[in-house]
Amino acid sequence: MPLSASEAHEASNAREPYDLAVIGAGAAGLAGAVTASELGLSVALLDASGQVGGQFYRTPEPGLGAARPEALHHDWAAFADLRERQRATDGIDHLAGHHVWTVARRSDELWAVHAVTGADGAEERPVRVRARAILIATGAYERQLPFPGWTLPGVVSAGGAQAMLKSGLVLPGRRVVVAGSGPLLLAVASSLAAAGARVPAVVEAAGYLRYARHVRALATNPHKLAEAVVHGSALLRHRVRLRTRSAITEVHGDQRVEAVTISRLDGDWRPVRGTGRQIECDTLAVGHGLAPQIDLAVGLGCSTRPTADGALALVLDGLQETTVPGVWAAGETGGVGGAQLARVEGELAAIAVAARLGGRSVRARSARVARLRRTRDRMRRFADAMAEAHAPGPGWPEWLAEDTDVCRCEEVTAGHIREAVTDLGARDARTVKLLTRAGMGWCQGRMCGAAVACLAAGADGPPAPPAERRPLAAPVPLGALASLEPAESPEKSVGSDR
Repeated sequence: MPLSASEAHEASNAREPYDLAVIGAGAAGLAGAVTASELGLSVALLDASGQVGGQFYRTPEPGLGAARPEALHHDWAAFADLRERQRATDGIDHLAGHHVWTVARRSDELWAVHAVTGADGAEERPVRVRARAILIATGAYERQLPFPGWTLPGVVSAGGAQAMLKSGLVLPGRRVVVAGSGPLLLAVASSLAAAGARVPAVVEAAGYLRYARHVRALATNPHKLAEAVVHGSALLRHRVRLRTRSAITEVHGDQRVEAVTISRLDGDWRPVRGTGRQIECDTLAVGHGLAPQIDLAVGLGCSTRPTADGALALVLDGLQETTVPGVWAAGETGGVGGAQLARVEGELAAIAVAARLGGRSVRARSARVARLRRTRDRMRRFADAMAEAHAPGPGWPEWLAEDTDVCRCEEVTAGHIREAVTDLGARDARTVKLLTRAGMGWCQGRMCGAAVACLAAGADGPPAPPAERRPLAAPVPLGALASLEPAESPEKSVGSDR
């Protein structure tokens, strides 16, 4: 069971320093924590949620009376096994409701993980956890590309629609169009349809024939094809139409969503004139893939690499260690690849941490390590193929009208961003941010970062968004900053500024 704030404080005082602090209790973090504990390490498992499982494995509250929550999840048995192993060990302190906002290296060579406790940080009680090693398993967030009308009530993220169903057992609407790009769309649409929603169409901007370029990745990952068949069969059963090489180019409605316009796209994702067609709906669930959540790691100076779909992921070695010694990462932080890959990487990272702290090298030829590395490399190849297949085309900004909000938090329009580029000389997202405030709002660019970077690049092509080093990865009260010891200041850089 997760510990309350007071219990967590007492536990951390009793066990500190931990051998390993795991940040994130999704598939990767949970696998890493369980494996490390079974190898004899003391583990602090920190997560903002009240339950383990992360964004993928969500459990409804007991009061909702869900008889079979596993019916809404894929590969539930693997998660249930990890959860039972976590509950069976006394080597893991699950620190739920802990919003980690920075990690710093102390002068005594320990790591200090700083968090704010409480649901949504409401208690605003600062907590510090010390550990000998760090495993970052912070997952990913959904990438959004704007279009006219996307701020209307009734437009939700595809992942958000799935979260509403898994956690709250509620539908986002009665007639839901699912759109964007990436394999998440099929899972969301099949889940919504099975739960009783009418799904007129799944609108995929890319074409699935792109996967044919990666025959080896497909052949060595047959379970991925099986997943696609399961979702495809569900869509056929519920008479959901799949429209590829198409996108939502406008949302219509006065007070909320009433209809959407679907347009055909050319190879560069530019709308083809005269192909627009309206479909009535009350909800649009939209998302254009996932982007690794790497704020904490970048703040520590960990190196990054561009992914095939224009995002940034961490540079990791063969045993999941980042370029900062003593900091490992697993799951979507190294590139989006799904829950099964995340579990493999979490287990592999934990083995490497246990070996390092035990003063020995990892037995690279041991059966367990060799199996994990082969599985990881095989699944990582498919993840790279998936990223390339669903990479946004350079022509998508033609969806935007001049008055379309790109940064919702600060209400910065496409016209203002284009003005900053053409009239004021901005050539990158950071300069656009300084000139327009795009990305300075509550979400700190998570919603608009990819779009701003593309618009700033213009005809030069969309680069990956810049990896900004920020000392604060989450909102934090001034009292928490004041409680820091000089040796734990987030301003103390660990790695070089990349």
